[in-house]
Amino acid sequence: MSNETFTSIWDAIADTPAESVNLSMRAPLMQEIADIIRENGWKQAEAAKQLGVTQPRINDLMRGRISRFSLDALVNMAAMTGRSVRIELLAA
Repeated sequence: MSNETFTSIWDAIADTPAESVNLSMRAPLMQEIADIIRENGWKQAEAAKQLGVTQPRINDLMRGRISRFSLDALVNMAAMTGRSVRIELLAA
């Protein structure tokens, strides 16, 4: 068994560098949406209605099931909270 070192947790679990970047963008977006739900005191059913998704989707979000969300779906959910999402392209 060899010890590999990774720049981030996403590099360790992703199959490709592109997937790692995608995961690293989805995770904080999911966390921020979950924080908004908690800050508003929404129950899952109410959050689902506010975000235009089903209650099981909110459950997945609150449990951090990142594989069940695309970046596009998370951007749409953020928009339903009245927030905007900005993506910045940086040199590697």
